[in-house]
Formats: sequence, structure tokens, C-alpha cells
Amino acid sequence: MTGVLVLDRAQTRAALDPVQVTEAVGRALVAIARDEVSVPPRIAARAPAGLLGAMPGHVPGLGLAAKLVSVFGDPARPGRSNHRGVVALFDEQDGRPLALMDAEPLTAVRTAACATLSMRALARPAPRRVAVLGTGTQARAQVALLAGLGPGMAVVVGGRDAGRARQAAGLLPGASADTVAGAVAGAEVVFCCTDTAAPVVDHSWLAPGAHVSSVGGSRGPELDAATVHAASLFAEWPGAASPPPAGAHELADLPARRLTLLGAVLDGTHPGRRSPEELTVFKSTGHAALDVAAASVAYRLARAGGLGTEVDL
Repeated sequence: MTGVLVLDRAQTRAALDPVQVTEAVGRALVAIARDEVSVPPRIAARAPAGLLGAMPGHVPGLGLAAKLVSVFGDPARPGRSNHRGVVALFDEQDGRPLALMDAEPLTAVRTAACATLSMRALARPAPRRVAVLGTGTQARAQVALLAGLGPGMAVVVGGRDAGRARQAAGLLPGASADTVAGAVAGAEVVFCCTDTAAPVVDHSWLAPGAHVSSVGGSRGPELDAATVHAASLFAEWPGAASPPPAGAHELADLPARRLTLLGAVLDGTHPGRRSPEELTVFKSTGHAALDVAAASVAYRLARAGGLGTEVDL
């Protein structure tokens, strides 16, 4: 095969096996913690109505890739934004372009995989009640990934729009829908997957010993200051505490000692949770190494399954 494999949205989604993506994302997180990846600072070109970001990265053994993603406001949905883009995968040995794929499903699945790994590493064992906050693409990806974990968890989707919350809950048999506060009440794990500009979680709502994963909030903080202050904090990379857009609103200007890398917990060099009563927070900002991980899985499975169109570039 010498051409470039082009995968449309449906083909990209079909090639993103959640189990294999989660395993690859775990490898990438460990590589980040060990400082084995090559990922330069993010850059973005700004237009009057939005921006175009560029995120290249290399993870040894997984691949070399770059994501181009635009973030523009959605006129049809005031206060919300559209994220559109592509991921280009290259051969890490000779630099040949291998594939071009849709960034939206890839980003959604790898982000949900990362958040799920944070639950496995940091939540108390065998959580019985899990809240997913949000009703958009990322929340749906999180619910869909939880559907593959098997029975035992009561999943509640919390959203401002009751109809959309019920639709998202419908992706997992037995899941239910509620308000945001209602979903959080009593939850041992809270997945925040919103496009908010202001906190959606209040510290007083959280159960003792809860684990919170926050993957949204690109326009503002998804978590309130009291939650951040009280929690043990975990992130994908040290730059999560830098100012946005590279870092997280919630973590900006925090001292480095407050942050532990999730990969360090996954590879056993950090204990993670230290007591049942501890509040743990994983704050995701995204990282190019995770795109590399997901793209490598999508390319391999697409080739094996005969997906996509090969073009000469």
C-alpha cells in the first residue's frame, strides 16, 4: 500500500474500537509521564469568528500525527461551538503520509477513553452510580464507552435540556436522565463533558470520596474553585496548569506540585487515590499524543477491515 487512506466520518468512527483505543491512550499517557513523546506547544491562527489550531505529536511505537481543528461559534445554538477538523497520520520511520481521517469522532472517542482511564485509576473500586454531565458529542461518546464496560453501574445523564438528556441516556440500556444537580447527587464518579463558559459543578453537590473527570470547559471553567481547591488534581501533561488555550481554566497558575500526571498513576510510579474519602479530579485539556494513539488504532483497523478510499498524494 503506497497511497494515503482517506476515512470519512462514518469510516473513522467504525475504525475506532473503544477497547483498543483505550489501551493505546493508556500507553500514550504513560509515555507522556515518562517524557518520551515529542509534542510542541499548541499554536492557533485566529479568525474574526474563531480559530484554527494545530497539534502535531510523536509517540514512539504508536506513530506520528497532526490534528488541525477549527473552533467556531454555532449561530444556530448561541453559547455553543463547533469543532471540525482532520487528523493526518504519517509513518514514523520514513515520514510517508498514511491516512487522513475525521477529527471529531476520533477526538470524542480518545477523550472518553482518557476519562474512563482516570475513573479506573482514581475512583473507588466498583462505583455504583456514575453521572455524565452534558448532552453533546462528547457526553454521548462517554455514555457509549461506558456501555461497553458491562453491568453494575447506574449511569445518570444530567443536562439542561431534558429531552436531549434522555436521548443521550438512550445510548446505554438502563441509563436514566436528570438535571445536572440531580445526576451529581450521590454519584461516586462524575464525568463533566460540557461546552460551558461557567462552572457546572458545585462542590457542595459532590459525595465524599467522589472522582470527577472534567474534559470540557474550553470557553471557561467547568468546575468551581472550591472543588479544585479541595481535590487531589491529576492531568494528562504538566502544561495543563498553563494559561488557556493550552492549559485549563481551572488549573491556570497553580503550582506544579498540585498536579500529578495520570500516566504516572497508570504505570505505578504514583499511588493516585490515598483514601476512600479523598476527592480526586482529573482535568483534561487534550494532548496530541492521545490523537496519535487513536489515529494509529483507526488506521490499523481500517486497513484490516477494508475501510476508506486510497488516494495518491
